[in-house]
Amino acid sequence: MSETTAASGAPRHATALAFDMGASSGRAYVGELAREADGTRRLKVAEMHRFENEAVRVGMHLHWDILRLLQEIKRGIRKTFQTGYAPRTVGIDTWGVDFGLIDEGGELLGNPYHYRDSQTEGLIEELSERFGADALFASSGLQFMPFNTIYQLYAMSRAGSAKLAAAKTLLLTPDLLTYLLTGVPACEFTMATTTQLFDPRTRSWNAELMRELGIPETMFLDPVAPGTRIGTLSDEVLEELRIPPVEAVAVGSHDTASAIAAVPAGDEPFAYLVCGTWSLLGTELNEPVLKPETLALSFSNEGGVGGTYQLLKNIMGLWILQECKREWDDSGIPIGYPELVGLAEAAEPLRSLIDPDDARFYGPSDMTSKIRAFCRETGQPEPRDQGEFARCILESLALRYRQALEQAESLTGRTFAGLHMVGGGIQNKLLCRLSAGAIGRPVFAGPAEASAIGNLLLQFVAQGEIAGLPEARRLVSDSFQVDTFEPADGEAWVAAYTRFKALCPGA
Repeated sequence: MSETTAASGAPRHATALAFDMGASSGRAYVGELAREADGTRRLKVAEMHRFENEAVRVGMHLHWDILRLLQEIKRGIRKTFQTGYAPRTVGIDTWGVDFGLIDEGGELLGNPYHYRDSQTEGLIEELSERFGADALFASSGLQFMPFNTIYQLYAMSRAGSAKLAAAKTLLLTPDLLTYLLTGVPACEFTMATTTQLFDPRTRSWNAELMRELGIPETMFLDPVAPGTRIGTLSDEVLEELRIPPVEAVAVGSHDTASAIAAVPAGDEPFAYLVCGTWSLLGTELNEPVLKPETLALSFSNEGGVGGTYQLLKNIMGLWILQECKREWDDSGIPIGYPELVGLAEAAEPLRSLIDPDDARFYGPSDMTSKIRAFCRETGQPEPRDQGEFARCILESLALRYRQALEQAESLTGRTFAGLHMVGGGIQNKLLCRLSAGAIGRPVFAGPAEASAIGNLLLQFVAQGEIAGLPEARRLVSDSFQVDTFEPADGEAWVAAYTRFKALCPGA
């Protein structure tokens, strides 16, 4: 079944509206629970609105244009009602870690910083030395990433930020957008766990660490569970949009948590890959894994839906390919993704490999030069054209997935029969096929709009239409197509994996 349907006039079924906000774009999807003639319930999803999400540089800092995002959300709500739908609830999911600060009068204190802002450079090393890496990890279970909220707030504290001094409440991005729509401040659990300031052992904020770092502990609200009703859109918003009351729900507000909620897996333990600008590979557990090996392998324990924890690894993802494409587009040789994938398919297999998580690939600009430099430094032939660059990136990602999958098995003692891939990246069928070859196991790809679907599922839980996570996943299996990719070219991939591990020892 198609993941999107045309609007069909006035809704006759339970209806919800999801906003799925990524680092480069935002999308609005309306979802209806419909019962088919055979009695099976299915989720039907239609895209209502799509918009760009661009970072804005002001002086030395990189920011999110949060008010423009708010305006686009309002447009999406208005379009949905104008199309003939009347959603009972709305939910917002976004990337993790970033936040806005609210003052005593309820006003937003400036545009939030972008997670790629440079203010946190060197702070991982500083705090790891100050507190000890093992102790710091045990207090959050989170992979040390330079953009984590802890480092952003510490940078502001160290700089004597006037915004931080004036702040009464910290709201993570989806909570901030919900607040601007409803006037009700809240903190959703899965987002809280991305901050590196939430202790999974006590399931509460680490106030002692905040005091040590000069971060005001009073800014942090007690987290609420995914599926919590937050409040009705404010009278001002309802009047502006000329719509009836709609209730906001805290979904799995971290987009990763929503995407994992939509993985169409059964009752057996499973491994997943949420594939987009970032790749996140892991497995779902009832408790976090806080042993030293988790830190050594750079895995995270992030909150999930239904009280779960997600043991996962952040991998750079399709960001590298996106930046190459942007570079080519800006230089006057634009290329579409279908054409780029076609060129990659025709390129020589496994010619050159990179470590996708090498620090040089983290920042924007000059991505092709960085790839050439990595290949040159490691004694490999440099990519010569667009197809070879794309093939190098995709094969390197596939091999990183194998490495992370084996590490997840080592940490959990589990063995996974295959890998569930969800997210927009699965529209790149070549990546799915390469991933199956690299891991030597089947890849189950679908659904593509997993974050939006998971967002909708949590709203239907809040509406009382779905009992919980197992029923939600069965609904996904009944409603959306999943493609299976079988492994091939095993010997070539085994040899390539040996080469790959030599390029990124200790990863």
